[in-house]
Amino acid sequence: MLWPFNHFRKSPKSPRGTIQAIYGMIVAHAREPLFYKHLDVPDTVDGRLDLLILQLWLVLRRLRTVPGGAKLSQALFDHFCSDMDANLREMGVGDLAVPKRMQKFGEAFYGRTAAYDLAWSESETRLAQALQKNILNGTHPESARLLAAHAARVAATLEACDDATLLRAAWRFPVPLEQDLTT
Repeated sequence: MLWPFNHFRKSPKSPRGTIQAIYGMIVAHAREPLFYKHLDVPDTVDGRLDLLILQLWLVLRRLRTVPGGAKLSQALFDHFCSDMDANLREMGVGDLAVPKRMQKFGEAFYGRTAAYDLAWSESETRLAQALQKNILNGTHPESARLLAAHAARVAATLEACDDATLLRAAWRFPVPLEQDLTT
């Protein structure tokens, strides 16, 4: 089980370089300007966090199928929590407020990923509705549809990777192409 507050416990067996590489790819993809310019993702701290959670969820889904994936998933989630903690402190959030903010991040992560898991099991349309609610603040249904289609492309890319390629972080997120965003 992924737990948001055990990120201070480091597993000596987790491949730190792999986790850092995968997490770096997730963050870089979540920062792709096309999401903010063409898909109406709010270019705010919350909007960026929501998009990061979506990308992290997609990778964690794929890691579930890898032998030893639970350990890797936990290590990746721990890295996410450490990064969020460090970002809060860098933004000047005081030591007493950080745990409350981290709890809110954990609640956001679990709420969104549960909604995405349920929606994913039903249809891309349901995923679009969940993304519209959680990322696009209940607006922009067409952007939500395109974001769901992009999430499906990411999932397909990850599924096409063999386990070794995935674990070496030797894959790339598909870039949301401008022509895809205008269809």
